[in-house]
Amino acid sequence: MKKLSMFAATLMFSAGVFAGAADNVSVQDPYVRLAPPNAPATGAFMVIKNNGDKDIKVLKADNPVSKVTELHTHLNEGGVMKMRPVPAIDIKAKGEAVLKPGGLHVMLIDLKAPMKEGDVVPITLIFDDGSAKQVDAKVVRPMAAGMPMSEHKH
Repeated sequence: MKKLSMFAATLMFSAGVFAGAADNVSVQDPYVRLAPPNAPATGAFMVIKNNGDKDIKVLKADNPVSKVTELHTHLNEGGVMKMRPVPAIDIKAKGEAVLKPGGLHVMLIDLKAPMKEGDVVPITLIFDDGSAKQVDAKVVRPMAAGMPMSEHKH
C-alpha cells in the first residue's frame, strides 16, 4: 500500500496538482511572433501577474516547438540594442512582469519546424518553488500583435 501511495503522489505531482506559486499566477495576452521564413528563432510575449502575497521568479520556460527556450531581455549597449539571456524574471507580490518586444521576453531558439499564423504554442513557465504553469500562446503576425517589424531590432 505504501508503494501505491507514493505512486499516487508522484502522479499528482507530475499532473500539476502541486502548483505553489503557479496557483497565484495569471497570464494575459500571450502570443508568439510569427517568424520570417527560415528564421531560426522568435519571441513569446505576455503579461505575467502575481496575485499572491510573496515575490516569485520565473526561472525558465519550455515549449515543444523549439530546441532551446531562454528568458531574455533587451539592453542598450552604447546605443545598440542587444538581446541577452537573464537568469530569472522577478515578479513582486501583487505585481506583474510585462514581456514585450524590446524588453523581457521568452526566446524560442532553433525552431523545429516553420510555424503558421494561428498556430498555438504551449509554453510552460517554471517558477522558483518548482511549480509550473502552461500558457497557450497564439502565433501572430508582428503587425497583428501591435508591433511593426521595423521596431524590433536584434
